[in-house]
Parts: sequence; C-alpha cells; structure tokens
Amino acid sequence: MATDWILEGQYFEACNCDAACPCVFLSQPTTGECTVIIGWHIERGEFGKTDLRGLNVIRAVYTPGHMQQVPWTAALYLDDKADEAQKAALEQIFTGKVGGSPSKLAAHIETDLGVRSVPIEFSANGKKRAVSIPNIVDVEIAAIVGQGDGDVTISGHPLCVAPGHTIVAGRSSYLRYADHGLSWELSEKTAFFSPFNYAGP
Repeated sequence: MATDWILEGQYFEACNCDAACPCVFLSQPTTGECTVIIGWHIERGEFGKTDLRGLNVIRAVYTPGHMQQVPWTAALYLDDKADEAQKAALEQIFTGKVGGSPSKLAAHIETDLGVRSVPIEFSANGKKRAVSIPNIVDVEIAAIVGQGDGDVTISGHPLCVAPGHTIVAGRSSYLRYADHGLSWELSEKTAFFSPFNYAGP
C-alpha cells in the first residue's frame, strides 16, 4: 500500500543563466548549458508517521542544452540531521519513487550521481535566501527590486519546481559548487524563490 506524504516549506534555485532564465519558459539556456542548485527547507512534512520538519534538501543539476530536450546529470544531498527513517523518506520523495512533483523533475535525470548525507544550512531572511554544504555548495541570492520597490514575479511558467506558486525573481550574490568532478563559480545570474508544497502518492 502506498504511503501518504506531504511537504511544505521554502525553496529557491540559482543557475548560470542571465536574468530571467529562459529555461522556465521551455527555451534554450542563455549560455547553451544549465548549471543549477535547488534548495528546499521543509517547514512541515510527514511521510506516513515519519516527521520531516526542519530538514533540508539540495539538488545540483547539469544539462548541456535545453532542459526539456537533454537528459540531466544530477546529485542529491540530504540533511545529515535526518535519522535513518527520515533519510529513507526524503530519498524516496526526491528521487521521484513515490510520485508528486519531485517525480516530474526526477524523470529528466539520466545520469544519477547519487545521494549523500551532509550538513546543510538553509536561511531565509527577508528578500535573501542562502544554502550551504561545507566544501561543496555555497549559494546566496537576493530578490530583484521591481516597480515601487516591490518584487518581480513570474507565474504560470511551464518548467516549475514549485507548481501553483508565483516565484520571486532574483539574482545570485554568489554560487559555488564543487563535487563529482563538477566545478561552478558564478555571480549575478538568475535566481528564483517561493514557498512550495508537495504531496503524494
């Protein structure tokens, strides 16, 4: 019998495209390839009777072309604060094995670089978001200031990490990643953030 599960919280992503990233509109990335870090902080989460509150997850993704047309290479990082039951639940959810929105993202992955349990720090402070893994990931983003000092927002975009939510457009202060033979370091490129909620099966 399938396990019922739900996740809610905050997510953000940062990539190498010039703002705003055309990949979310199913267009070519601005540099011909895409390097993206996606981070989730779970504010409420249950997988059956397993409580997932307060845990963090990170995906690193590389595609050498159009994200809808070219298979992805991806690594998954799970919060080392998770116990064995929590780790197993997060792995099932974010590898797409139990349905929901994460399964749609996972379906694009052809080269799976595996899952690691690591210390993850996630922060959301006003218009800024940040996530880090020692010696692997270090990302900080800030919202773009729009008309009347408000947010610049996008809704209804077809390639979406958090379906049903309007995303706030931002730029990276910095993005650094080094693992699995991949090394990215950039700044002042595309970023988005919003709440998210997923459920399955």
